[in-house]
Amino acid sequence: MAEDSWSKDMLEFVQRMWNPLGLQIPGIGTPPLSVDEIERRLVELHSVENWLKMNLTFLQMTVKTLEMQKQALETLSGKKNA
Repeated sequence: MAEDSWSKDMLEFVQRMWNPLGLQIPGIGTPPLSVDEIERRLVELHSVENWLKMNLTFLQMTVKTLEMQKQALETLSGKKNA
């Protein structure tokens, strides 16, 4: 019985350490209701992951384009890269 109390106290300590304000963190502490719910969440998260990858690729292309434009302008104006 005392061991159960100790493990509960330790769990509460860890929860306070990771979340000092006691805010509910989505997806943590509430188990999914069913396999279908887990699959739905996985599909949503994969969609978000793909969207983020697409935006990262777009950002990288924009950076490369600006670097090329900068080099072209420096070449045309006679300046060299520092």
